[in-house]
Amino acid sequence: MSARILVAEDDPKQANLVRVYLEREGHSVLLVGDGRAALDQCRSRRPDLVVLDVMMPVLDGLDVCRILRAESEIPILLLTARTTEDDVLLGLDLGADDYLTKPYSPRELAARVRALLRRARVVSADNRAVLRVGELEVDAGRFEVRVGGRPVALTAKEFGILEVLAGEPGRAFTRAQIIDRAFGFDHFVLERTVDAHVMNLRRKIEDDVAEPRYVQTVYGRGYRLAEPEPELAAAPTPEGTPGAGR
Repeated sequence: MSARILVAEDDPKQANLVRVYLEREGHSVLLVGDGRAALDQCRSRRPDLVVLDVMMPVLDGLDVCRILRAESEIPILLLTARTTEDDVLLGLDLGADDYLTKPYSPRELAARVRALLRRARVVSADNRAVLRVGELEVDAGRFEVRVGGRPVALTAKEFGILEVLAGEPGRAFTRAQIIDRAFGFDHFVLERTVDAHVMNLRRKIEDDVAEPRYVQTVYGRGYRLAEPEPELAAAPTPEGTPGAGR
């Protein structure tokens, strides 16, 4: 699974170490040293994934993340020395798909990149049926979501959560179950990060995030996707009603 990966890291030694590990995986790697260059190269080169250091000159990684997420659904892996839960949640709220705190293992980074690429490249050959709930359409085979016929750009993890819920509409999934099924490799993710991704998902597909129609909270349990509305049976014609024509 080779990909074009942009690594934005202002520490040359760290950037080259990441490049070596990713190139061993068969990826093509482009290095940049500041946020403005990262933004410019993403727009011109259109990489498959971005590894983004938070603390960078010119434009910091959080600003780059926010701008990129407004423009595309490219997978974003944040690298940060900030280790508090609030810092992590801020990155996820801005649209990051995953994060690693420094110092980190380059092997773990490579594994997380693999996981993000797998999620972003959902195989369409399985021809799974399109699920429709009201105006929401979830096409897992094509990695597409539409609301009222309008395409909605989701991040890999947002789509992963929606895909899990859409697999069994009406079933309440715990946050731990969602982490296991949607996040794959990353079993160390905090359960609160699921809430952050769900809030971002709701902002994109719901008319009113305070009263969600599709992704519903099940208090004391987790989340569920609303069940499809049953199709109304056609009203019988006068000729077809019992006793007609007598």
